[in-house]
Amino acid sequence: MTLPIALFGNPILRQAGAPIRRFDAHLRKFAEEMRETMIANHGVGLAAQQVGKALLFAVIDVTAAKESSTMIVDGLPIPVEEQMPLFLANPVLSLTKSKEIGNEGCLSFPGLRIDVPRSRRVSVQAQDLHGKPLVFEASGFLAVVIQHEVDHLFGKLFIDYLKPAQRKGIKEELIRIQQGLPAGTPD
Repeated sequence: MTLPIALFGNPILRQAGAPIRRFDAHLRKFAEEMRETMIANHGVGLAAQQVGKALLFAVIDVTAAKESSTMIVDGLPIPVEEQMPLFLANPVLSLTKSKEIGNEGCLSFPGLRIDVPRSRRVSVQAQDLHGKPLVFEASGFLAVVIQHEVDHLFGKLFIDYLKPAQRKGIKEELIRIQQGLPAGTPD
């Protein structure tokens, strides 16, 4: 079952998530609904806030992405596609100081793409769907997606990286999104 996507302007997108404490059948059902919703909307990541729940939980799947990704577990590179979909509960990130600018979109901002600075590499500590620890490093596109989704979990949106003048430049597009129209469409 797919879930409705919360669009920009919905207050849930600004709420920090509560920690996941119960790793049960309800969480696994919710995780599968999030995965189906992400796929149906052609996304590569989805945070719980984007489907109306303020939880520290996200799903990621970069399998179909053209951009390269790497994942390192216990110092060894592992095939990223074998780890997808990746369910992250209660994630904590350590970011590198070195940043790259990349062009990002967001399912909560249909039609809008902006340039966002992100760390090139990220270390992740989280839990999987069964509450087991997940510890790994990611770089490339996977690192970008992880940072984008974890921002959502704490109420931060990708537009928050824009300078005031840049934000003013997309004001009309943000209004369209709040009205349920994709960015860049005529009224």
